[in-house]
Amino acid sequence: MENIVSLKNIIVEFDGERVLKNISLDIKDKEFVTLLGPSGCGKTTTLRIIAGFIDPTSGDVLFDGERINSLPPHKRNVNTVFQRYALFPHLNVYDNIAFGLRVKKVPEKEILSRVGEMLDMVNLRGFEKRSVQRLSGGQQQRVAIARALVNRPKVLLLDEPLGALDLKLRKGMQTELRRIQQQLELTFVYVTHDQEEALTMSDTVVVMNNGHIQQIGSPTDIYNEPVNAFVADFIGESNIVNGSMPKDCLVEFTGRQFECVDKGFSPDETVDVVIRPEDIKIIPADKAKLTGIVESVVFKGVHYEMIVDGVDHKWTIHSTKYEPVGTMIGMHVDPFDIHIMKKTKEDEDTEL
Repeated sequence: MENIVSLKNIIVEFDGERVLKNISLDIKDKEFVTLLGPSGCGKTTTLRIIAGFIDPTSGDVLFDGERINSLPPHKRNVNTVFQRYALFPHLNVYDNIAFGLRVKKVPEKEILSRVGEMLDMVNLRGFEKRSVQRLSGGQQQRVAIARALVNRPKVLLLDEPLGALDLKLRKGMQTELRRIQQQLELTFVYVTHDQEEALTMSDTVVVMNNGHIQQIGSPTDIYNEPVNAFVADFIGESNIVNGSMPKDCLVEFTGRQFECVDKGFSPDETVDVVIRPEDIKIIPADKAKLTGIVESVVFKGVHYEMIVDGVDHKWTIHSTKYEPVGTMIGMHVDPFDIHIMKKTKEDEDTEL
Protein backbone atom coordinates (compact mmCIF):
# COMPACT_ATOMS: atom_id res chain seq x y z
CA MET A 1 0.00 0.00 0.00
CA GLU A 2 1.15 3.52 -0.81
CA ASN A 3 1.32 6.36 1.69
CA ILE A 4 -1.70 8.66 1.52
CA VAL A 5 -0.57 11.05 4.30
CA SER A 6 3.01 11.78 5.33
CA LEU A 7 4.22 14.09 8.05
CA LYS A 8 7.86 15.07 7.67
CA ASN A 9 9.80 16.57 10.61
CA ILE A 10 6.76 18.35 12.02
CA ILE A 11 7.39 20.88 14.79
CA VAL A 12 4.53 22.80 16.42
CA GLU A 13 5.02 25.57 18.96
CA PHE A 14 2.34 27.41 20.93
CA ASP A 15 3.46 30.54 22.80
CA GLY A 16 7.06 29.38 22.71
CA GLU A 17 6.24 25.90 24.01
CA ARG A 18 7.07 23.02 21.67
CA VAL A 19 4.03 20.71 21.47
CA LEU A 20 5.19 18.45 18.64
CA LYS A 21 8.93 17.76 18.60
CA ASN A 22 10.07 16.89 15.11
CA ILE A 23 7.71 13.98 14.41
CA SER A 24 7.54 12.03 11.16
CA LEU A 25 4.74 9.62 10.29
CA ASP A 26 3.57 7.76 7.17
CA ILE A 27 -0.08 6.68 6.93
CA LYS A 28 -0.92 4.12 4.27
CA ASP A 29 -4.00 4.12 2.04
CA LYS A 30 -7.00 2.14 3.41
CA GLU A 31 -5.32 1.78 6.82
CA PHE A 32 -6.93 2.21 10.25
CA VAL A 33 -4.32 4.17 12.23
CA THR A 34 -4.76 5.13 15.87
CA LEU A 35 -2.83 7.90 17.61
CA LEU A 36 -2.66 6.76 21.23
CA GLY A 37 -1.29 8.50 24.29
CA PRO A 38 -2.06 10.36 27.50
CA SER A 39 -3.65 13.82 27.61
CA GLY A 40 -1.29 16.49 26.35
CA CYS A 41 0.95 14.11 24.39
CA GLY A 42 0.28 15.82 21.01
CA LYS A 43 -2.08 13.33 19.37
CA THR A 44 -4.96 15.78 18.74
CA THR A 45 -2.50 18.41 17.52
CA THR A 46 -1.18 15.84 15.03
CA LEU A 47 -4.73 15.17 13.82
CA ARG A 48 -5.41 18.89 13.42
CA ILE A 49 -2.21 19.28 11.42
CA ILE A 50 -3.52 16.68 8.94
CA ALA A 51 -6.92 18.39 8.84
CA GLY A 52 -5.39 21.81 8.22
CA PHE A 53 -6.77 23.46 11.36
CA ILE A 54 -3.21 24.10 12.61
CA ASP A 55 -0.18 25.14 10.59
CA PRO A 56 3.10 23.49 11.57
CA THR A 57 5.86 25.77 12.82
CA SER A 58 8.16 23.80 10.54
CA GLY A 59 8.02 20.56 8.53
CA ASP A 60 5.89 19.31 5.66
CA VAL A 61 2.45 17.73 5.32
CA LEU A 62 2.08 15.55 2.23
CA PHE A 63 -1.14 14.15 0.76
CA ASP A 64 -0.72 11.61 -2.05
CA GLY A 65 2.86 12.84 -2.31
CA GLU A 66 1.96 16.54 -2.73
CA ARG A 67 2.82 19.19 -0.14
CA ILE A 68 -0.41 20.68 1.27
CA ASN A 69 0.87 22.94 4.07
CA SER A 70 -0.86 26.01 2.60
CA LEU A 71 -4.06 24.21 1.54
CA PRO A 72 -7.07 25.29 3.68
CA PRO A 73 -9.14 22.60 5.48
CA HIS A 74 -12.14 22.75 3.13
CA LYS A 75 -9.94 22.01 0.14
CA ARG A 76 -8.29 18.93 1.66
CA ASN A 77 -9.77 15.55 0.82
CA VAL A 78 -10.33 14.79 4.50
CA ASN A 79 -13.22 15.15 6.94
CA THR A 80 -13.22 15.20 10.72
CA VAL A 81 -15.56 13.73 13.36
CA PHE A 82 -15.15 15.36 16.77
CA GLN A 83 -16.00 14.10 20.26
CA ARG A 84 -18.75 16.72 20.37
CA TYR A 85 -20.54 15.82 17.19
CA ALA A 86 -21.42 19.44 16.25
CA LEU A 87 -24.73 18.43 14.66
CA PHE A 88 -27.15 21.17 13.66
CA PRO A 89 -29.96 20.99 16.27
CA HIS A 90 -32.53 22.70 14.00
CA LEU A 91 -32.06 20.13 11.21
CA ASN A 92 -33.32 16.55 11.08
CA VAL A 93 -31.14 13.51 10.42
CA TYR A 94 -31.47 13.70 6.62
CA ASP A 95 -30.68 17.40 6.41
CA ASN A 96 -27.70 17.08 8.76
CA ILE A 97 -26.17 14.41 6.55
CA ALA A 98 -27.01 16.31 3.35
CA PHE A 99 -25.65 19.65 4.58
CA GLY A 100 -22.17 19.39 3.08
CA LEU A 101 -23.49 18.22 -0.27
CA ARG A 102 -25.86 21.18 -0.46
CA VAL A 103 -23.02 23.57 0.30
CA LYS A 104 -21.23 22.06 -2.70
CA LYS A 105 -24.44 22.47 -4.76
CA VAL A 106 -24.75 18.76 -5.55
CA PRO A 107 -28.03 18.03 -7.39
CA GLU A 108 -30.86 16.96 -5.06
CA LYS A 109 -31.33 13.66 -6.89
CA GLU A 110 -27.70 12.71 -6.18
CA ILE A 111 -28.03 13.96 -2.60
CA LEU A 112 -31.04 11.65 -2.09
CA SER A 113 -29.03 8.68 -3.35
CA ARG A 114 -25.88 9.41 -1.38
CA VAL A 115 -27.68 10.20 1.88
CA GLY A 116 -29.63 6.96 1.46
CA GLU A 117 -26.37 5.02 1.09
CA MET A 118 -25.03 6.58 4.28
CA LEU A 119 -28.24 5.87 6.23
CA ASP A 120 -27.92 2.22 5.27
CA MET A 121 -24.21 2.25 6.12
CA VAL A 122 -24.77 3.53 9.68
CA ASN A 123 -28.03 1.59 10.22
CA LEU A 124 -30.27 4.66 10.50
CA ARG A 125 -32.68 4.00 7.64
CA GLY A 126 -36.12 5.19 8.80
CA PHE A 127 -34.67 7.99 10.97
CA GLU A 128 -34.51 10.54 8.14
CA LYS A 129 -37.10 12.93 9.59
CA ARG A 130 -36.11 12.44 13.24
CA SER A 131 -34.78 15.49 15.07
CA VAL A 132 -31.16 14.92 16.07
CA GLN A 133 -32.10 16.16 19.54
CA ARG A 134 -34.31 13.08 19.94
CA LEU A 135 -31.50 10.62 19.17
CA SER A 136 -29.35 8.66 21.61
CA GLY A 137 -25.66 9.44 21.91
CA GLY A 138 -24.75 6.48 19.73
CA GLN A 139 -27.27 7.50 17.05
CA GLN A 140 -25.97 11.07 17.05
CA GLN A 141 -22.47 9.74 16.58
CA ARG A 142 -23.62 7.70 13.57
CA VAL A 143 -25.17 10.82 12.04
CA ALA A 144 -21.88 12.69 12.51
CA ILE A 145 -19.98 9.84 10.82
CA ALA A 146 -22.49 9.69 7.95
CA ARG A 147 -22.27 13.48 7.47
CA ALA A 148 -18.48 13.22 7.23
CA LEU A 149 -18.49 10.20 4.90
CA VAL A 150 -21.19 11.41 2.51
CA ASN A 151 -18.64 13.84 1.02
CA ARG A 152 -16.50 10.83 0.08
CA PRO A 153 -13.21 11.91 1.65
CA LYS A 154 -10.14 9.77 1.13
CA VAL A 155 -9.24 10.15 4.82
CA LEU A 156 -11.56 10.33 7.82
CA LEU A 157 -10.13 11.88 10.99
CA LEU A 158 -11.79 10.94 14.30
CA ASP A 159 -10.93 12.85 17.48
CA GLU A 160 -12.02 10.69 20.45
CA PRO A 161 -15.53 10.28 18.96
CA LEU A 162 -16.59 7.60 21.47
CA GLY A 163 -15.50 9.43 24.60
CA ALA A 164 -19.01 10.58 25.56
CA LEU A 165 -20.62 7.13 25.26
CA ASP A 166 -21.17 4.56 28.00
CA LEU A 167 -19.00 1.45 28.07
CA LYS A 168 -21.41 -0.97 26.34
CA LEU A 169 -22.32 1.49 23.59
CA ARG A 170 -18.66 2.40 23.10
CA LYS A 171 -17.71 -1.23 22.53
CA GLY A 172 -20.55 -1.63 20.03
CA MET A 173 -19.47 1.47 18.13
CA GLN A 174 -15.87 0.25 18.00
CA THR A 175 -17.10 -2.74 15.99
CA GLU A 176 -19.29 -0.49 13.81
CA LEU A 177 -16.47 1.90 12.99
CA ARG A 178 -14.16 -0.94 12.03
CA ARG A 179 -16.88 -2.44 9.82
CA ILE A 180 -17.51 0.88 8.08
CA GLN A 181 -13.82 1.47 7.50
CA GLN A 182 -13.31 -1.97 5.97
CA GLN A 183 -16.50 -1.79 3.89
CA LEU A 184 -15.67 1.61 2.39
CA GLU A 185 -11.91 0.87 2.17
CA LEU A 186 -11.07 4.33 3.47
CA THR A 187 -8.17 5.57 5.57
CA PHE A 188 -9.21 6.27 9.18
CA VAL A 189 -6.96 8.23 11.55
CA TYR A 190 -8.32 7.85 15.07
CA VAL A 191 -7.30 9.63 18.27
CA THR A 192 -7.83 8.06 21.70
CA HIS A 193 -6.25 7.67 25.13
CA ASP A 194 -8.02 4.30 25.58
CA GLN A 195 -5.53 1.46 25.12
CA GLU A 196 -8.16 -1.26 24.66
CA GLU A 197 -9.89 0.83 21.98
CA ALA A 198 -6.63 1.23 20.08
CA LEU A 199 -5.73 -2.46 20.26
CA THR A 200 -9.24 -3.55 19.24
CA MET A 201 -9.74 -1.37 16.17
CA SER A 202 -6.41 -0.58 14.57
CA ASP A 203 -4.16 -1.88 11.84
CA THR A 204 -1.41 0.39 13.15
CA VAL A 205 -1.00 2.05 16.55
CA VAL A 206 1.14 5.17 17.01
CA VAL A 207 2.03 5.61 20.68
CA MET A 208 2.84 9.21 21.61
CA ASN A 209 4.16 10.93 24.71
CA ASN A 210 5.38 14.45 25.42
CA GLY A 211 5.33 15.50 21.76
CA HIS A 212 7.31 12.49 20.54
CA ILE A 213 6.32 9.28 18.78
CA GLN A 214 7.42 6.45 21.06
CA GLN A 215 6.54 3.46 18.88
CA ILE A 216 4.68 2.58 15.67
CA GLY A 217 3.46 -0.96 15.05
CA SER A 218 0.60 -3.42 14.89
CA PRO A 219 -1.47 -3.90 18.06
CA THR A 220 0.26 -7.26 18.60
CA ASP A 221 3.74 -5.75 18.24
CA ILE A 222 2.93 -2.82 20.51
CA TYR A 223 1.62 -5.11 23.24
CA ASN A 224 4.11 -7.96 22.99
CA GLU A 225 7.24 -6.03 22.02
CA PRO A 226 7.15 -2.56 23.60
CA VAL A 227 10.30 -0.57 22.80
CA ASN A 228 10.56 1.18 26.17
CA ALA A 229 9.13 1.26 29.67
CA PHE A 230 6.63 4.02 28.83
CA VAL A 231 4.99 1.97 26.07
CA ALA A 232 5.00 -1.17 28.21
CA ASP A 233 3.38 0.66 31.12
CA PHE A 234 0.86 2.57 29.00
CA ILE A 235 -0.27 -0.41 26.91
CA GLY A 236 -1.85 -2.84 29.33
CA GLU A 237 -0.49 -3.68 32.77
CA SER A 238 3.15 -4.50 33.35
CA ASN A 239 5.64 -5.34 36.05
CA ILE A 240 8.65 -3.11 35.40
CA VAL A 241 11.83 -3.63 37.43
CA ASN A 242 15.41 -2.43 37.19
CA GLY A 243 17.90 -4.99 35.94
CA SER A 244 21.22 -5.50 34.21
CA MET A 245 22.54 -7.72 31.43
CA PRO A 246 25.66 -9.69 32.48
CA LYS A 247 25.74 -11.02 28.92
CA ASP A 248 23.45 -11.73 25.98
CA CYS A 249 20.39 -13.83 26.88
CA LEU A 250 21.02 -13.47 30.61
CA VAL A 251 19.41 -10.82 32.80
CA GLU A 252 19.76 -10.10 36.49
CA PHE A 253 17.00 -8.55 38.60
CA THR A 254 15.86 -8.82 42.23
CA GLY A 255 19.26 -10.31 43.03
CA ARG A 256 18.93 -13.35 40.76
CA GLN A 257 19.81 -14.24 37.19
CA PHE A 258 17.30 -15.44 34.56
CA GLU A 259 17.58 -16.65 31.00
CA CYS A 260 15.98 -14.39 28.38
CA VAL A 261 16.07 -14.11 24.58
CA ASP A 262 17.36 -10.55 24.20
CA LYS A 263 20.75 -9.66 22.73
CA GLY A 264 22.78 -6.61 21.79
CA PHE A 265 23.48 -5.12 25.22
CA SER A 266 26.81 -4.10 26.68
CA PRO A 267 28.15 -6.28 29.53
CA ASP A 268 26.34 -5.35 32.76
CA GLU A 269 24.29 -2.66 30.98
CA THR A 270 21.45 -1.28 33.13
CA VAL A 271 18.05 -2.12 31.63
CA ASP A 272 14.32 -2.12 32.26
CA VAL A 273 12.80 -5.57 32.68
CA VAL A 274 9.13 -5.85 31.69
CA ILE A 275 6.95 -8.84 32.58
CA ARG A 276 3.23 -8.93 31.88
CA PRO A 277 1.00 -10.07 34.79
CA GLU A 278 -0.50 -12.90 32.72
CA ASP A 279 2.97 -14.30 31.94
CA ILE A 280 3.81 -15.07 35.58
CA LYS A 281 3.04 -18.69 36.52
CA ILE A 282 2.41 -19.68 40.11
CA ILE A 283 4.56 -22.63 41.29
CA PRO A 284 5.61 -24.02 44.67
CA ALA A 285 7.85 -21.58 46.54
CA ASP A 286 10.59 -24.16 47.12
CA LYS A 287 11.00 -24.62 43.34
CA ALA A 288 11.18 -20.94 42.38
CA LYS A 289 13.84 -18.26 42.05
CA LEU A 290 11.16 -15.63 42.64
CA THR A 291 9.00 -15.89 45.76
CA GLY A 292 6.59 -13.65 47.58
CA ILE A 293 3.61 -13.44 49.91
CA VAL A 294 0.13 -12.83 48.47
CA GLU A 295 -0.91 -9.41 49.73
CA SER A 296 -4.32 -9.01 48.02
CA VAL A 297 -6.63 -10.93 45.68
CA VAL A 298 -9.34 -9.45 43.46
CA PHE A 299 -11.61 -11.58 41.23
CA LYS A 300 -11.77 -9.98 37.75
CA GLY A 301 -14.26 -12.36 36.11
CA VAL A 302 -11.87 -14.38 33.92
CA HIS A 303 -8.90 -14.35 36.30
CA TYR A 304 -7.71 -13.37 39.75
CA GLU A 305 -5.52 -10.31 40.11
CA MET A 306 -3.01 -10.80 42.90
CA ILE A 307 -0.51 -8.39 44.39
CA VAL A 308 2.46 -10.37 45.67
CA ASP A 309 5.07 -8.84 47.98
CA GLY A 310 8.43 -10.12 46.82
CA VAL A 311 10.43 -7.92 49.22
CA ASP A 312 12.38 -6.26 46.38
CA HIS A 313 9.26 -5.69 44.26
CA LYS A 314 5.49 -5.93 44.49
CA TRP A 315 4.38 -8.16 41.63
CA THR A 316 1.02 -8.05 39.87
CA ILE A 317 -0.14 -11.50 38.73
CA HIS A 318 -3.15 -12.45 36.61
CA SER A 319 -4.00 -16.12 37.08
CA THR A 320 -6.96 -18.48 37.01
CA LYS A 321 -5.39 -20.17 40.01
CA TYR A 322 -6.52 -18.80 43.36
CA GLU A 323 -4.07 -18.33 46.21
CA PRO A 324 -5.30 -16.97 49.58
CA VAL A 325 -3.91 -13.79 51.11
CA GLY A 326 -0.88 -14.56 53.26
CA THR A 327 0.26 -17.56 51.20
CA MET A 328 3.94 -17.82 50.22
CA ILE A 329 4.10 -18.62 46.49
CA GLY A 330 6.73 -19.14 43.84
CA MET A 331 6.69 -17.31 40.51
CA HIS A 332 8.06 -18.59 37.20
CA VAL A 333 8.50 -16.68 33.94
CA ASP A 334 9.57 -18.29 30.65
CA PRO A 335 12.61 -16.69 28.95
CA PHE A 336 10.59 -15.37 25.98
CA ASP A 337 8.16 -13.64 28.37
CA ILE A 338 10.94 -11.55 29.93
CA HIS A 339 11.15 -8.37 27.85
CA ILE A 340 14.38 -6.37 28.10
CA MET A 341 14.59 -2.77 26.98
CA LYS A 342 17.27 -0.14 27.07
CA LYS A 343 17.00 2.69 29.54
CA THR A 344 15.94 6.00 28.00
CA LYS A 345 17.69 9.26 28.86
CA GLU A 346 14.62 10.22 30.97
CA ASP A 347 14.86 6.93 32.92
CA GLU A 348 18.52 7.53 33.72
CA ASP A 349 17.87 11.12 34.78
CA THR A 350 15.05 9.93 37.06
CA GLU A 351 17.29 7.38 38.77
CA LEU A 352 19.95 10.04 39.40
